[in-house]
Amino acid sequence: MAPRDAPGVQIPVRSAALHGDITVPDRATGIVLFAHGSGSSRLSPRNRSVARRFQEAGLATLLFDLLTPAEEEVDEQTREYRFDIELLADRLVEVTDWVTTQDELKRLNVGYFGASTGAAAALFAAARRPEVVRAVVSRGGRPDLAAPLLGQVRAPTLLIVGGLDDVVIGMNEEALAQLRTEKSLEIVPGATHLFSEEGALETVGRLAADWFTKHLA
Repeated sequence: MAPRDAPGVQIPVRSAALHGDITVPDRATGIVLFAHGSGSSRLSPRNRSVARRFQEAGLATLLFDLLTPAEEEVDEQTREYRFDIELLADRLVEVTDWVTTQDELKRLNVGYFGASTGAAAALFAAARRPEVVRAVVSRGGRPDLAAPLLGQVRAPTLLIVGGLDDVVIGMNEEALAQLRTEKSLEIVPGATHLFSEEGALETVGRLAADWFTKHLA
């Protein structure tokens, strides 16, 4: 059976409606919510490439915009929202709560895939919904921005960093030491922050899909 797609869904949150795209493969047991980094969106080719890898592994995916179009426009000029981790985490929590009310989605175990600042929001949200979130993967993330709540994260957490992303490697090593749950740090050799090198993003997709398949089954 082909995956069931719901492009262009509107997800209500307290102060806005967020745009999202949902794909649910047949017999999916888990759904991965994407929390993108600053300056990105649900249409990011990198995130969509990783999402396809998850779908091939039998995982449902929800890519959505953490900010409204108006907020994105303001952020482009002022950078007002991209480091507002509490706002981004609030949005992710609200979307998570929405997922648990949807007939076709509420049976699925929830995981978060966060990139850059979105990874901090994912860790914040995981700490606030420990009974719902079953796994977290960070790609080139800034877990240091979630430092106050890292010790409260209960979801098994995988941190993936490019081997040439020296500063971010250090941030992730420090975060790994603060996590008090099942955890792992994977360094992709020869990759920079955006994993734009040949084969790097494919490695991210494989590592993340394996982690989610293990913990969302």
